[in-house]
Amino acid sequence: MTETAASELQSRGKALYDFGNTILYASRSDPRFSWCLYVPPDIHEPGPRPELIVSMHGTGRNVADYRNWFSEFGRWNRCVILAPLFPAGVRGDGDRDGYKYMLDGDIRYDRVVLDMVDEISERYGLSFPRFALWGFSGGGHFTHRFMLLHPQRLWAASIGAPGSVTLLDPERDWWVGTRDMQKLFGIAPDIEAMRQVAVHMVVGGADRETWEITHKPGAKRWMEGANDAGATRPDRLETLRRNFEALGVDVTLEIVPGVSHDGQRIAPRAQDFFARKLRSMRAKATSA
Repeated sequence: MTETAASELQSRGKALYDFGNTILYASRSDPRFSWCLYVPPDIHEPGPRPELIVSMHGTGRNVADYRNWFSEFGRWNRCVILAPLFPAGVRGDGDRDGYKYMLDGDIRYDRVVLDMVDEISERYGLSFPRFALWGFSGGGHFTHRFMLLHPQRLWAASIGAPGSVTLLDPERDWWVGTRDMQKLFGIAPDIEAMRQVAVHMVVGGADRETWEITHKPGAKRWMEGANDAGATRPDRLETLRRNFEALGVDVTLEIVPGVSHDGQRIAPRAQDFFARKLRSMRAKATSA
């Protein structure tokens, strides 16, 4: 094969597998985890600075859906969409929930995502010092806890229907509160950095089943106070909103009438929020 032919094959492979909706790649930092992307084919052509949106799956781990729901948004808004995949039971224990709480044994899921962001930045020659993060259900768990740990890395966070919430509470330990966050993660809460993040909270008004979110004594992540934020997902998200706003964090809360626990119907609300923030960011960049 000539050098020209080999180069042509490589270019065709990149166009097929690395742009548009990509294939699933193992994370270079920890191949137990993987990611897929939507990358606009014209991402390297002149235009507004490309941005990154991370779309975090729930317990069902339908990772392609979490990418696909945002693909058209990425195309028209010049955004790369990153959808990580955190398989259940990676430590051999069948646990479905470890990633939701950020720390599971020796795994720091926040760092795994940051490594993925670095990897795709290098792969595509782009820079994402800050990005937007959206997650629904288990992904909503992840999103708000990631924000507690790394607000300086986010320009927006959309927190969709988490089953449980961590409050900024110096009187209770993680995961109910943040008293021992510094001890566990080496990171203290940065309230001022949180105030710089555009925060969206969204849940269906009919999302009121409690069988999956009521913590019971003896369960792996049972703690005193585990259910104190409220019985239902709307109740718990409202408690999180009040907690954030009491500390000066501006929050947009949406209760979507008639919608139950359905990520596909909630995702457009996150997209609308991100689109508004993107327009504002880019308008400021243009006028600067």
